[in-house]
Amino acid sequence: MPHDVTILTETDLREIVALDLEAVDVVEKAFAALAGGGVVMPPILSMAIPQANGEVDVKTAYLPGFDGFAIKVSPGFFDNPTIGLASLNGLMILFSARTGLVQALLLDNGYLTDVRTAAAGAVAARHLAPAGTHTIGVLGTGVQARLQVAAALLVRPVRRVLVWGRDADKAAACARDIAVRHGIEAAPASDPARLVAQSQFVITTTPAEEPVLKAGWLHPGLHVTAMGSDQAGKNEIEPAALAAADLYVCDRVSQCEALGELRSAIAAGLWHKGTPPELGAIITGAVPGRTRDDQITICDLTGTGAQDTAIASFAAQRARAAGAGSVIST
Repeated sequence: MPHDVTILTETDLREIVALDLEAVDVVEKAFAALAGGGVVMPPILSMAIPQANGEVDVKTAYLPGFDGFAIKVSPGFFDNPTIGLASLNGLMILFSARTGLVQALLLDNGYLTDVRTAAAGAVAARHLAPAGTHTIGVLGTGVQARLQVAAALLVRPVRRVLVWGRDADKAAACARDIAVRHGIEAAPASDPARLVAQSQFVITTTPAEEPVLKAGWLHPGLHVTAMGSDQAGKNEIEPAALAAADLYVCDRVSQCEALGELRSAIAAGLWHKGTPPELGAIITGAVPGRTRDDQITICDLTGTGAQDTAIASFAAQRARAAGAGSVIST
């Protein structure tokens, strides 16, 4: 029997899905589902293509309570800019969780991944960053540096942003963009240690393979969200920092052990605190999050298939309501 499949382009998706509190709440619901039973989330399928300086990741998850499940294919070919192409692209396919039939093809070129990644940062900030956070420090100058700030502004009363990058010109440009877009004070920082000292909340958004945030820079009341380490070999946070923190939280422990900051701490022989809590358990109240203003907290975000299923389902719902996209019968 024929059935309809909705096709949504990046242009369609940018018109109907934004980084807003509704998107944050959808992603928070996905993390909460991860803390419960019945979730099926296989390990990330990751394939490197060194001859082309590329990699491809495939993520998926089934979440109870969601009508569909998404499979995301996310290629990154990092020499593309030299031939006038974007480094990142990809798509999501949304299937019915009841019949397995394709419901929607989301040709987002990574846009939905950007939104759900930033939304996850807002979820982490909502539950772990100090309530009175007024200064955010960002290590990194790319798309996620900008989006993570936008996400944090949704949940914390931020008045000032400091930006550090290896390229001072890029850091200055990022700070200008943030100031113009949000109407708040934003400035480049030449010294990452001083940036951390002046911030209550620091976000790391780099592809670094050597730490850009040192353990000796931690101070009482600091929260750090690390979202750049999503491949074996990447490492943004000095391993000793995880051991020194009062609370270290994973988006998914099994992923952080293989791909995130926890992998580096274990490899260095510096992790002796047992299994860390996951963000979903803090959201549901099964595990306490920040309990004191002077606590040092770190959240490690490697990106989960649960987030992809959540944002793809949200996008399809928005598309139906708006009559967006095109429909084919198969």
